[in-house]
Amino acid sequence: MSSHYRALENMYLAAPVNELYRPAIQVGEAFAEISIAVDPQFFHAGEALHGSVYFKMLDDAAFFAANSMVEDVFVLTGSFDTKLFRPVTGGKLIAQGKIDRVEEDKIYASSRLMNDDQLVAAGRGIFYRSNKPLSEISSYKNL
Repeated sequence: MSSHYRALENMYLAAPVNELYRPAIQVGEAFAEISIAVDPQFFHAGEALHGSVYFKMLDDAAFFAANSMVEDVFVLTGSFDTKLFRPVTGGKLIAQGKIDRVEEDKIYASSRLMNDDQLVAAGRGIFYRSNKPLSEISSYKNL
């Protein structure tokens, strides 16, 4: 199973959107952790982190926790609820995702986002198996 986790990490890091964020990722059984350094280019006009970054970090961590449990196909986010608790203006962001439960075709996962040891946001989502085989994603295969 660890080769599956490494392939998921590789797939994540190869995604074009991550050229902007330059994240680090670690995937394990029913768990994922993603980190980025806060950069002012991620800020809104009020000089704090834009909400899209909170969402991306939370969704990505929960998503990869969910996909850690599915070895044959790419999973999809069906819904994702986000709660923002405080603004972020610097430091490092760490998102941790975990599986809450699995029911038939649904994977329920949650995540939390930390900034300098403070909880700044949390999220919860429902993930589904797609029809896209992981074997068809080139960055998943390139270990």
